[in-house]
Amino acid sequence: MRQGRVTIGLFNSYDPNKFREAHRRALARAGPLALAYDANLATFGFPFPEELRQPAEVAAWVAESTSIGDDGGYLRELSQKGRFQCFPYPGKGFPPQLGEPVLTTSKPEEQLRISLPQLVSTIKEGQSVLLVFGLGPHGVPRKAASIPRLNLDITSGGFSLETCTALGAMMGALGALLAQ
Repeated sequence: MRQGRVTIGLFNSYDPNKFREAHRRALARAGPLALAYDANLATFGFPFPEELRQPAEVAAWVAESTSIGDDGGYLRELSQKGRFQCFPYPGKGFPPQLGEPVLTTSKPEEQLRISLPQLVSTIKEGQSVLLVFGLGPHGVPRKAASIPRLNLDITSGGFSLETCTALGAMMGALGALLAQ
């Protein structure tokens, strides 16, 4: 059986109208993680300039203005491989082609909680997953956070982590367990 695909989902909880440095940094940092751990990367609700229509154009635009992630080269490489996608905010659900959405949160709802070993088992059984990370101090807004049927706290102790720290912790732990 073939292993499922992991997609890192970055949900814009900052300004929905203005692209900020925090957006740029999150993309530049998530790109190398996605490549390193053979994952895809998707954005939700990012206010990219209107003239940027394709993910490759977004990757090139971000790469021109960052020194992070090999000067944005990793994000470009990810887009060239067709593993970087941009979506509007989800209405009633996240795109199903990205897999089962899993909200990454320090406050998982008990009835929706999944452990990291359970998630790894699901992926090894062939189920693709979308790991939803909120950008900004308040994470994913309540309406969007209610969409995923699964919640995962990477710390298992309710510790709130900055987004890029959570991304690194999640992908490192997930990658180690998937390699076993």
